Amino acid sequence: MIDLIDLLTRAVKSGASDVHLKLGQPPVLRLDGDLEPMEGIPALTEADLEVVLDEVTQISPKRRDMFEDSGDLDIAYSHPSLPRFRVNGFRQRGATSFAFRVIPSEIPNFAKLGLPPGVTRLAEEQRGLVLVTGATGSGKTTSLASMLDHINRTRHQHIVTIEDPIEILHPDRTCIVNQREVGLDTVSFEQALRRVLRQDPDVILIGELRDAETAHTALQAAESGHLVFSTLHTIDAAETIGRMIEFFPPAKQQQMRSILAGTLRGVISQRLLPRVDGGRVAAVEVMVTNSRIQDLIREDRPDEITDAIAAGEYFQMQTFAQSLIELALTGAVDRETAANASTSRHDFMVALERAEKEQAAIAREAEEIDEATEEPVLHHLNVGSADSPPVVPLGAALR
Repeated sequence: MIDLIDLLTRAVKSGASDVHLKLGQPPVLRLDGDLEPMEGIPALTEADLEVVLDEVTQISPKRRDMFEDSGDLDIAYSHPSLPRFRVNGFRQRGATSFAFRVIPSEIPNFAKLGLPPGVTRLAEEQRGLVLVTGATGSGKTTSLASMLDHINRTRHQHIVTIEDPIEILHPDRTCIVNQREVGLDTVSFEQALRRVLRQDPDVILIGELRDAETAHTALQAAESGHLVFSTLHTIDAAETIGRMIEFFPPAKQQQMRSILAGTLRGVISQRLLPRVDGGRVAAVEVMVTNSRIQDLIREDRPDEITDAIAAGEYFQMQTFAQSLIELALTGAVDRETAANASTSRHDFMVALERAEKEQAAIAREAEEIDEATEEPVLHHLNVGSADSPPVVPLGAALR
């Protein structure tokens, strides 16, 4: 019979991000983005999967009944010797399957995650809407948790989260943090959102914008002076803005563009790539709303947003292409991996080659300056008095 605690312990020690359990297959781990079967564990039986279902629903029998009725389960699972897991159970071809997502025990800061300065800028906003987007498993939850933790350590405010399920736990630090789980603390996102403004929040986290009602409520909260965070399964800022508008019927879309232009503070979009030295690293696009972005939203010109981001270095913006080029130049990510992750492979390769030539030219110029200044500097040091301050060669300073 399967020992779930032992299985999950082994998965965590191996560095897996996900664990898949399916009838007739051994447990499968996701390691650095790829799926690999666990060694030494036989194919799972119906009895094994029943044990897993009993274990993850033991603190919430109601969730077990809901799974039996609907065939779907979303729940957080914890054990004293393990980090938390987000568990999704589902029926397929009449059998039960599970996907366990490992939730970090400690919330990493921006530096550890390698997030650019624009993310810090958005975390320090006082009001408005900030969206974190990307495909499933792109690190949205971790980045959002890092932003909330930054607020929790630097402000004296009230943070309310509405999640399904609660994943990363936030202790009270300099803020009060109330985390509400759909199905446990509230019936639905809609009901929780209708009540949240009466709870005197300063910061609101909505686990995901799923429909027009949640999107409209998020915009209303942002309009009324709150800082609202949420997520969408979109690939970049331009698509995110389009998706937000598409939530609403055509007759209301122009009005919602005006509201979104006034309330949206920024969009952070992520894609996880395998690192050359193992593990994964995020390529991050950051859009910070400025007057040009606001005009593009109001005038329904999403195709120009990427160019506006590329020109927004002053506002700490960066495109995916810029992020990928930096990762490739520093050697964190292989050139082919970066090219395959880019929106346009051809445009990315052209931009990367240009950046590599510029980097090589800067290196040559630094060497020439070093060679030109080394001899005079050494001569000056030899003839200087004992009381003269040391002179640092310019070449050494450039290095």
